Amino acid sequence: MNNKRVFAVLMIMSMLFLTTSCAMIPASTLEAMFRPSHSSEQAVISSGGSDAGSSGIYSSDGDTVTISREEYEKLQLFSEALSLYEFANENFYEETDPERLIEYASRGVLAGLDEPYSFYYSPEEFAELWEEDEGTYVGIGVQITSNMETQLCTISRVFKGGPAEEVGVQRGDILYRVGEDLMVTASNVQDAVDIMRGEPDTDVEVTFLRDGEEITFTITRREVIVNQIESKMLEKSIGYIAMYQFAGQCEQEFETALNELIAQGAEGIIIDLRDNPGGWVDQARYIADLFMDEGEICYLVYRDGIWRNDEYRTKNGKVDVKLTILVNENTASSSEILTSALRERAGAKVVGVKSFGKGIIQGVYPIGSSGAGFQLTIAQYYTPDKNKVHHEGVTPDYEIPLPEGDNGMYEFADLSNDVQLVKALEVAREQVGEE
Repeated sequence: MNNKRVFAVLMIMSMLFLTTSCAMIPASTLEAMFRPSHSSEQAVISSGGSDAGSSGIYSSDGDTVTISREEYEKLQLFSEALSLYEFANENFYEETDPERLIEYASRGVLAGLDEPYSFYYSPEEFAELWEEDEGTYVGIGVQITSNMETQLCTISRVFKGGPAEEVGVQRGDILYRVGEDLMVTASNVQDAVDIMRGEPDTDVEVTFLRDGEEITFTITRREVIVNQIESKMLEKSIGYIAMYQFAGQCEQEFETALNELIAQGAEGIIIDLRDNPGGWVDQARYIADLFMDEGEICYLVYRDGIWRNDEYRTKNGKVDVKLTILVNENTASSSEILTSALRERAGAKVVGVKSFGKGIIQGVYPIGSSGAGFQLTIAQYYTPDKNKVHHEGVTPDYEIPLPEGDNGMYEFADLSNDVQLVKALEVAREQVGEE
């Protein structure tokens, strides 16, 4: 077996032993995905020496690796892919990069699921994921909502004080082209994001569609600070919290904002989740716990079909305020979990238009030793009353569409133009007993 073939076999075996590397998610989630492994079922790839007595799965002696029949039969499933790898590696007209070939094979495994929320992260992409979650990155300062059905990528938020805002990018613009030739779709939007990020004080050309017309900006990249929460008192007894994403330290920011509003006399709170694409479910649980006694925020249904309500639970003790929640067609995932839980367990009223309908959750995992990772859809969720959300969304109690031609590009807490917020304030007044 030549060195390149050994490398490929070891990489494939590492993929087969994937579960032994999944250490960055809660144990309860891991246990729901993978039943606990006993030592007799584990394997470690070794470059030499004898290990025959440790696991019973393989032994090695110099350049020879012996594996169990069970693992051999698994490897046979990859024989065609391995033959393709070898042929390309040996016959391509230029020198190949074996690690790159394996990376794209890994991407292909998850692409084979034919599901847009399960995919592979290169080490660079995985690092960027955590960097963005911390709330700062170098880029142009926009949030993008992708529609896998229409393939359109819409600017759902322009960060205040960021480069995109300064040149005139608006919420509702369609991201059309990045650089000279990358035509942006929902399928390649990560490539567009990678280009728009980069070194500070460097330029990138970005083209948007607005009212059917192309608009091109040259935007200078710089550090963007992502604020996940904004809040203010709208009137003497009604507070307003806009939450843009479940990321960073948003749950702590939310609790701080809530306490400040209550200290100012708020008896009712409007939570604005419009254009919030979701994020970490445990942060939704934390925020729900502020307003709920002991109970579940959702049911999870994994591959085994068993309904579980014990993973994301709240405890007794809650803030005594009335809740109104704003949603729109881009409210998704953890935002829908929070909205449903607060409506069904805390008496919240929902205003806006039907939400996106992403009723599935993903686990995010590291893989291997290079810093790569992946995310995988692991369960479908249902509301506390066992209502389905996936592909159906959350229907508001008060359906208020935007007027024709209104793209929702308002100033923060704009009661002069934001008809949905105006209605939410009206509902909040009724909730606290005011006219």
